[in-house]
Amino acid sequence: SGIFIIEGIKSIIEFINSNYTIHSIYYTTEFASLLPKNIANIKLFEVNNVELAKISTLQTPQGVLALVNIPQEQKLELKCLKNCFSIVLDDVQDPGNFGTIIRTADWFGIKNIICSENTVEAYNPKTVQSTMGSLCRVNVIYTNLNQFLTETDLPIFGALLKGNNIYHTNWGKEGLILLGNEGHGISNHLIEKITTPVTIPRFGKAESLNVAVSAAIFCNELSRNNK
Repeated sequence: SGIFIIEGIKSIIEFINSNYTIHSIYYTTEFASLLPKNIANIKLFEVNNVELAKISTLQTPQGVLALVNIPQEQKLELKCLKNCFSIVLDDVQDPGNFGTIIRTADWFGIKNIICSENTVEAYNPKTVQSTMGSLCRVNVIYTNLNQFLTETDLPIFGALLKGNNIYHTNWGKEGLILLGNEGHGISNHLIEKITTPVTIPRFGKAESLNVAVSAAIFCNELSRNNK
């Protein structure tokens, strides 16, 4: 039906104040006073706690739920990727990981996340919930990564177990940060597109890092080197 769910008053206010179109809001009595005043064109429905529990995706509903129209699919404009860094995700499957990556990108001012066609949906309820409202400020674009990475002239920094030490990497002023699937890493056919393989050095015994944690470390290092 072209609609997704967001829950929690803070996230809902973020979307109300964004370019997204709110379809309707469902709230319990105690949350009525927390709704902003600029919602004259949004359909409002007061519900009781039992009703909210039936429509909520959370084990513990947060008192207010909104339905939001999914915007038209964005086209990938290469000019928007110049003079900045963007995150590229290859088949990330866990909605919680994806949501955390979106929230992390927002924190560090990264505007674009480019996803493979098999990456989990940005409007999955768990993804949306994990973004804590950041989804309304980050552009998420799905595309054929093999074609995109073949055609781009931007530097491609790939997160691999063997590569340049992330803390000694020359980042320059623009590029793509390529992160792989939780279980299999970056696809073999995309590894050959990487111009600079980058490794987060390991000091302990863990086999790998969570992809969302890796994204945060990469974003932090980019921020530190491009002040």
